[in-house]
Amino acid sequence: MSAPVPLARLEAILDRSRVAGRIEAMLPVGVRPRQLLVRTLLIGMLITLADHRPAHLTRVHQALTSLPEGDRIRLRVVADWKHGPHLLTYRQVERTFHLMVTALAKDHPDGAPSPDLDAVLDALLEASIPAGHKNTTRSLAVDWSDLETFSCPPPVRGGDCADPEASWGHRRGDSPGQKDELFYGYYVSAGTMVTEENGPAVPELARRMTLTTCHLDPARAMVPVLQRLRESGVPLGDVLDDSGYAHRAPENWAVPLRAAGASLIQDLHPHDRGPKGTHAGAVVSNGNLYCPAAPRPLLELGPLARDATPEETAAHDCQTAETARYKLGKITAGDADGYHRVMCPAVLGKLRCPLRPGSMSLDYHRPQILTPPEHPPACCTQQTITIPPEVHAKTAQKHDYPSRAHRRSYARRSAAERTFSTAKDPASNDISRGWCRLMRLAPIALFAACLLIVRNQRILAAFDARQAQNLQRIAAGLPPATRRRRRKTTLATLAAAPP
Repeated sequence: MSAPVPLARLEAILDRSRVAGRIEAMLPVGVRPRQLLVRTLLIGMLITLADHRPAHLTRVHQALTSLPEGDRIRLRVVADWKHGPHLLTYRQVERTFHLMVTALAKDHPDGAPSPDLDAVLDALLEASIPAGHKNTTRSLAVDWSDLETFSCPPPVRGGDCADPEASWGHRRGDSPGQKDELFYGYYVSAGTMVTEENGPAVPELARRMTLTTCHLDPARAMVPVLQRLRESGVPLGDVLDDSGYAHRAPENWAVPLRAAGASLIQDLHPHDRGPKGTHAGAVVSNGNLYCPAAPRPLLELGPLARDATPEETAAHDCQTAETARYKLGKITAGDADGYHRVMCPAVLGKLRCPLRPGSMSLDYHRPQILTPPEHPPACCTQQTITIPPEVHAKTAQKHDYPSRAHRRSYARRSAAERTFSTAKDPASNDISRGWCRLMRLAPIALFAACLLIVRNQRILAAFDARQAQNLQRIAAGLPPATRRRRRKTTLATLAAAPP
């Protein structure tokens, strides 16, 4: 079990976020001042999760009343009343928490956080990133996961339930023997910091998160979160996402993120792979335009299998490199409307084609078009062609899919899965059903944000320890420690091996 997070560090994060004063100003003023302030309540929530306790208000009360005497007096857990010192009661915790979530919730819930709650979540997560790591990377890996509510689902015949803001959602089971199933609750989405391509290692910290009910598209809900990140002064770099994001309508994911300056690196959905029509005669495939005489098997290449052998990997890389020779080259950047121009690969000197006499003088190491189109289209007769943004608005990305460069860059996306695997670790804060017994979106979102803050501190501690260990190894003349690779030997391969 990891070491507990120091109280001073949790207080520093909360003070950097400045959310306590913002929320306090939103609360009604009572006849007498409240003993429990919002700052103390949020500190209690962080302490509770840092000690691997479930997200229960009773645990928050226990965490605050168990502090050393000096901290209890400083945080007003023990206050002077007219009859002497008064220890904080559970009813006071419940009252302040109710006032806080009521102020941050929407008057008419629609399944998404309110603007005030969005601002609080952004500020809390950003404050958990140390100043020394804020500018180390601009790349983010995004993903969503299920967060089941403690409420029972509504009756089959209709009626209300304890959590009316929750809804039915679908989650996949990737474990052996686990099947896909429905659940009643919310989708929690997170953007995790990952290393830049060929850059130094960085801690995989959750920088942004949001929580929505399951009847809303989690990919579409993540777009304004990333846009606010850019508006706060943090430019977007690589955004890595799986086919669950890439298969969305372009206007719901890809187009607004490109407009915000992001470079997409994503796994294409099987329905979006391969040739998908033509434009000016050029074949539209995997987010690029290819020569109409390009071999069909090259355009239909899929991603490399996880258990591919080194020989299969080398052959796949040769095929994708050969496919790139048939790709029309981009010669201008996109203008304000998203239009750009491309040029024939034969004109660029990547292959030999009889329709481009100048290319026939190239050496024979380049592929040659043996059967050019009988009626050459515009891409074969014009020097350049203009590509409108809608041609591959959904599938265009930073690297050719599924090339070696794409595979190596996309491998960073596993950081997003590690974010949720650590949040669901039974050894720490298992966010399965019952972890939080509060109802509605705002309370669960606040506890989820506090959980990611605590999780970030554990990742930072492990990262700093690993970096210190590497420095010691380098000083001793040893190479830095490397992670153990996943075993690829299976029972099936052993059974098939000759005796």
